[in-house]
Amino acid sequence: MRFRSSSLLAIATTLAFAVPPAFAQDTAEPQADQAPPPEDTQIVVTGTRAQGRSRLDTASPVDVLSGTALRNQGTTELGAALAAIAPSIDFPRPSAVDGTDAIRPATLRGLSPDQTLVLINGVRANASALLNINGSVGRGAAAVDLNTIPATALERIEVLRDGASAQYGSDAIAGVINVRLREARSGGGATATYGFYATDIDTARGSRSVTGEPAFTASAWQGIGFGEDGYVTLSGEYLNREATNRADFDPRVTPSRVTGRFGDPAVEQYTGYINAGTGIGDNFKLYGWFGYQDRDSRSAAFPRLPAAAGAVSGIYPNGFLPIINTKSTNANGALGIKGDLAGWDVDLNVAYGRNKIAYYTRNSANYAYGNASPTSFYDGALIYDQWVAGLDVSRKFDVFQSLNVAFGIEGRREGFKITPGEPASWNYPATGAVPGQAPGAQGFGGFSPLNAIERSRKNVSGYLDIEAQITDKLLIGLAGRGEHYTDFGDTATGKVSLRYDIAPWFALRGTASTGFRAPSLQQQYFTSIASVVQNGSPVLTGTFPSVSVVGAALGGLPLEPERSTNLSVGTVIRSGGFDLTIDAYQIRLRNQLALSENIQASFSPQVAALLASTNTGAQAARFFINGLRSRVRGIDAVAHYRLPTGDAGTFDFTIAGNLNQTKVDRSSIPTSTGTINPAPVLFARSRILTIEQGTPGQKVTGSIDWSLDKLAITARASYYGDVNQPGTTPAADIHSGRHTITDLELRYQALKGAQFALGVNNLFDVYPDYTIAANNSTGVVGFPYYSPFGFGGRYVYARLGLSW
Repeated sequence: MRFRSSSLLAIATTLAFAVPPAFAQDTAEPQADQAPPPEDTQIVVTGTRAQGRSRLDTASPVDVLSGTALRNQGTTELGAALAAIAPSIDFPRPSAVDGTDAIRPATLRGLSPDQTLVLINGVRANASALLNINGSVGRGAAAVDLNTIPATALERIEVLRDGASAQYGSDAIAGVINVRLREARSGGGATATYGFYATDIDTARGSRSVTGEPAFTASAWQGIGFGEDGYVTLSGEYLNREATNRADFDPRVTPSRVTGRFGDPAVEQYTGYINAGTGIGDNFKLYGWFGYQDRDSRSAAFPRLPAAAGAVSGIYPNGFLPIINTKSTNANGALGIKGDLAGWDVDLNVAYGRNKIAYYTRNSANYAYGNASPTSFYDGALIYDQWVAGLDVSRKFDVFQSLNVAFGIEGRREGFKITPGEPASWNYPATGAVPGQAPGAQGFGGFSPLNAIERSRKNVSGYLDIEAQITDKLLIGLAGRGEHYTDFGDTATGKVSLRYDIAPWFALRGTASTGFRAPSLQQQYFTSIASVVQNGSPVLTGTFPSVSVVGAALGGLPLEPERSTNLSVGTVIRSGGFDLTIDAYQIRLRNQLALSENIQASFSPQVAALLASTNTGAQAARFFINGLRSRVRGIDAVAHYRLPTGDAGTFDFTIAGNLNQTKVDRSSIPTSTGTINPAPVLFARSRILTIEQGTPGQKVTGSIDWSLDKLAITARASYYGDVNQPGTTPAADIHSGRHTITDLELRYQALKGAQFALGVNNLFDVYPDYTIAANNSTGVVGFPYYSPFGFGGRYVYARLGLSW
């Protein structure tokens, strides 16, 4: 994606005429009896270990997104709410990609989802057990599921848009998302949100209208005080959402009709959080939190028409639509103590997180069983867990104007496990198998005992972080970190930060750092046999570890860490109620990890024989490999102006944008070093273009937030540049196009008492460009699922609440 003057003109024109989330998202969450703090006093704890530094005083760019701004939206998904107000974050809504339909990854600055570190109260959050192996943005990543954290539990979120591996460790190549939970001794509230779609759907083969597909969310929180300073904050949320369907008409049936289901899955979800703390003696505080979520999601595979379902025609004479049911449970918590010890600020904590995803296939069949097939299957489960223990120590010295010295150690143990499903989900029947039919549940085949695995690893790290205010104008930061992993050895990273305040209203800042991301256990050990749709037809595809017999034969090697070099330079301008930050950055990635092409048996007799030797029925194979090199260049800009007008209320104006360009070094693309001759192509056109063009090269959000006493209006317009969902040839590419989404919300919101809001997301019912008929032979994929704003259409909602 290239920056063109015409693109920038289109963005500027769009925002000039749109009704422009003010940085209400830049306001720290107020207590029930407090007003939001001024912009220049928003104290941050991410990206700096010096106390009392505001977001406009840091050497690295940090966004402060308040819990209020995240909750004052139609969506109750944290990932979607973040993407709506943070221009550097992308949260696509993929469909027909198995478990990724239910557990969606977010990206920062166009990088892979697992190249952003997620913290909860400053402590590393656990990743999802899911490995995104199908054709979605973030293919090959095992990332943190942001939607396991309910917005009602939040005080704020801090987004560090800068490389920070030297400060926080693995994964912080693109930056850090630090989720801060509420700490309340009193007050509380309850909210109910109901919404539905009112949209006109225009696909390549026809049009239709939808009014319905509702979603209901109920949430509540309560602060409880005890002792002199103790607090317990309880938060809970319930979500029930019907499935959406934006599939096209199926040309294979007469008369043509919609046979597939393509859109958001049906979800029923329960989430609860508790955050607590209390003083111990005069110098210490005991703190901790625990969160738990149970999510039941049901998405659809491609439809099986009567001709394809002939083996089970007695069960499904009219064909069937397999339903992929994922049941995800996520638990995370921490316990710590912090305070003053001999003049040093000390924080000692231990945390545990666990995610389990159990798979079921409903309304399906195993063709090998014929008409005696079950119709519902348990497919097995993925489990990931981690223990983290950390000690952070810091102290401020009266050297120069001030010198902050921080150091610490962290230990982590990670585990990953695959448990097999029931035999009917993956195997032939003991007797009477239907000849010529491959085994396994249609839509999502189960994990077999051959896939079962249990692996773990440990790592220990130490860091030193120094931040010196040399003069009133000059700030210098230095950080270094060393890590040892039991599976691949040692690594070291460093960072230098500079800031120079030329005048009280104008400052320059910049950073240079190195980063790394350790290959996840999921990437190293995940294995499965699953149906992958290629050119409109399902192909039974095996995902094999890189060091397995299949992986090694195709060119696989032991996985190594990804490496990065990050550079950024920016400016901060502020005057009165106005502030502007502009930051340019470059990120060079080396030894990048990616999932290979699906190498089919038809490639050569050697590949066919190799796959046959696995006794899995796989018709294609893929595996992870290091070696790609890429470069990301971009600019982040955030401008905010707060205008109090007395009787006319207060206006917050915000315009925030991200421009970025990703290029893959074609000369770095790995070639096979295995035993297959001729060697298969490991990375072809579609994989490379997904990295380069799978996220928008331009995203700009403009907003106006007006408030007067208890009344408020938020109007937001978000411009998205074109995204390419690449095919095997240019003719098979699916582009989202350039579009602007407008959101509007009117609310009555008292600090205490009744609250009410009416709103519309996507007011003008904008869709990405539809998938042309030539690229949609089944009619299922009506729109590109790479679309950065989804493909749901207009959504109308109402929110009722009570605060006390």
